[in-house]
Amino acid sequence: MKKKIQTLLKLVLTGLALYLVFRKIDTGELLELLKAANFIWFVPAILLFVFSKVATAFRLNLYFRNIGLVISELQNWKLYLIGMFYNLFLPGGIGGDGYKVYLLHKEYQTPVKKLIQAALLDRLGGLISIVFLMFGFFLLVDIAIPWMESNWWNGLMVAGIVLTFPAFWLMQKLMFKDFMPSFWPAMLWSFAGQIAQLFCVWFILLALGIEQQIMAYQLVFLLSSIVSILPLTIGGVGARELVFVYAHTYAGIDEAAAVAFSMIFFVITALVSLCGAFIKVDFSEQKAV
Repeated sequence: MKKKIQTLLKLVLTGLALYLVFRKIDTGELLELLKAANFIWFVPAILLFVFSKVATAFRLNLYFRNIGLVISELQNWKLYLIGMFYNLFLPGGIGGDGYKVYLLHKEYQTPVKKLIQAALLDRLGGLISIVFLMFGFFLLVDIAIPWMESNWWNGLMVAGIVLTFPAFWLMQKLMFKDFMPSFWPAMLWSFAGQIAQLFCVWFILLALGIEQQIMAYQLVFLLSSIVSILPLTIGGVGARELVFVYAHTYAGIDEAAAVAFSMIFFVITALVSLCGAFIKVDFSEQKAV
């Protein structure tokens, strides 16, 4: 019953967010942008999105090996895709992370606590790379908010860049000691994945005919990525678009174009995630090798 109520609340919040988005934008302009899109640019956008997920799957497998769980990169990638499917299309269930923890514990008897720590650290590693890049983009993008152009704000952003890694290293040292051997390789995969998504953003914008204020769109994308992590809506739908709509005034981006981008990014995410519905992980093959 509790899960059903949570799913219902997510549906309500998703619907409310989408209502607020479409009430504030010119839907006619949005449709024209989508109709005029140059679909050839979607090919590199999709490839880069897939690469970003492969990178984060590599990061997760590093954490698995830190706790003595050795599975092939192929099996891990299959498991990652299934997790993406669970997260997006089955929001009322156990979720992608929960499914991976359950299956790996069942197959390898790896302690649940260690698996949960690996899954949590995987999420945190992705978040840290987003935050680090966001600090940098705030220094490079002009925001139409006076105090964000002040010296103290710029100093705060520089401090954020300098302290992000040491703070995360210290937190991992204190709370996730077993995973310290993979700290730097995992961080490299985190950045590879996030930078790939920023290039994915660029190609989607090119498809929509947008060639200016690219970094502003990317900054708002990073902000929306943090919001979409929160389990408030179905797959982050509505929440990401809402961030773009309310940020357009300050970041100097076109709100209809921003919503069109966000919708296309979600479609790409959904198509890749849907692959997880047709994949089966057979650990017996690896155990037999």
